Amino acid sequence: MTDLTLANATLVLPKEVIRGRITFSGGRIADVTEGEAVPPGAEDCEGDLVMPGLIELHTDNLERHIQPRPKVDWPHAAAILAHDAELASVGVTTVFDALRVGSLPTRSKGNYGEYARGLANEIIALRAEDALRINHLLHLRAEICSETLPEELDAFGPEDGIGIVSLMDHTPGERQFRDLTQLRNYLMGKYGFSEAEFDAHVVDRRELGLRVCAAHEAAAVDAARRYGAVLASHDDTEPAHVVRSRHNGVHFAEFPTTVEAAAACHEHGIAVMMGAPNLIRGGSHSGNVAARTLADAGLLDIVSSDYVPAALLTAGLMLGDIWNDLPRGIATVTTAPAQATGLADRGALKPGLRADVIRVRRLGTAAMVRGVWVGGARVG
Repeated sequence: MTDLTLANATLVLPKEVIRGRITFSGGRIADVTEGEAVPPGAEDCEGDLVMPGLIELHTDNLERHIQPRPKVDWPHAAAILAHDAELASVGVTTVFDALRVGSLPTRSKGNYGEYARGLANEIIALRAEDALRINHLLHLRAEICSETLPEELDAFGPEDGIGIVSLMDHTPGERQFRDLTQLRNYLMGKYGFSEAEFDAHVVDRRELGLRVCAAHEAAAVDAARRYGAVLASHDDTEPAHVVRSRHNGVHFAEFPTTVEAAAACHEHGIAVMMGAPNLIRGGSHSGNVAARTLADAGLLDIVSSDYVPAALLTAGLMLGDIWNDLPRGIATVTTAPAQATGLADRGALKPGLRADVIRVRRLGTAAMVRGVWVGGARVG
């Protein structure tokens, strides 16, 4: 692998921003040096920001490529490759591809089937062929209010390299959908539910939740331990949810819905992750707590692009502006997600770490990615 130096760059280091150069060798960061000199053979970054590659823990983007329209199943290899290229283009160098486990095959309205094992096989095969530009790891989103979760979890094992298991409870009246008005608007708008169908849906899902949720949550926690995966909670709404998360061994909380839940997470040593679209739009599309509110309160640790890949970089820069601390803002999309998932070999511009690095030029409130290196190799 050819050595490379990026010079005359604005380097975003863990605690400071300096003008300097960074050298890659053997796929690792070999040296970080202050100064504006451009040595012979170096790439002149013209003062652009150079920072660690972004680390994405929870994205729906692959599902969007697999199903670009309702009832359309796009060829999976093509979809995975397009998803991979899109993430590389916006500066993501490591992604945990989120795959739902737990299905509702017998429900007449809003049913959905199993797909995770087959799709994971295709991701793993493309990774083995060195066909992907960035690092792809697996995140299993365990729907505990489902019919088939234990069986789908049993289809995976430690050999699959599962990085994250998240506990998802979409029972009507709970967590994200505590406000049934928001759920009604969502189901009627996206799936065309009638009032009668919505009422029947609420009764059906609540009855199912009462029967299976406790056992399925325990199965997901056990599966995470068996895989060696990090456990995440989802949509914690009240302190009692966080107490249960701590008991289960949760490392980070995805999208807590209230200030109280986020504060409880910090009290119990659980990192808080929020969605970049929430931050950029100025609020939650589901009516839950605004990411900016948590940022202002010091309760925001990690950012996920959620459903807009390009939002991840924008959010990191935006938080740097809000806090008047660019390294802290960029850490929410680099260092903090790496630490939350045990990736000790990346997430910062430090000698010895992987040369997963991006070059960025700010354009007002937007940003243009001008270079992407993964393991020292240019991919964008």
